[in-house]
Amino acid sequence: QVQLVESGGGLVQAGGSLRLSCAASGRTFSIYAMGWFRQAPGKEREFVAAIRWSGGSTYYADSVKGRVTISIDNAKNTVDLQMNSLKPEDTAVYYCAATRGNTGVLVTTPDLYHYWGQGTQVTVSS
Repeated sequence: QVQLVESGGGLVQAGGSLRLSCAASGRTFSIYAMGWFRQAPGKEREFVAAIRWSGGSTYYADSVKGRVTISIDNAKNTVDLQMNSLKPEDTAVYYCAATRGNTGVLVTTPDLYHYWGQGTQVTVSS
């Protein structure tokens, strides 16, 4: 099992920045990639960004590309999501997720991720 705990959410004005962090513990050697997803009220969970656990490869949703950076610190087993130029439409609960599946590509489908954190609220005011 892998346990994931997110932190860093909060309230920020439009144009501001937030840095989310996800701490992984347990059988982290089984992780192939990490992802960040978000879910706004009344909407489906959507992909934000992903990174290979070994580092290097990243992938971003078009809606956040250029404003968001995902990074990993393997020494600390943490994955961060730096979000800049935030917009009100970025308001959502943000979830960290981990997948064991070595598909060779970074997947964006929530169902392909095996472990999830509890989520952290991000609210962007206009």
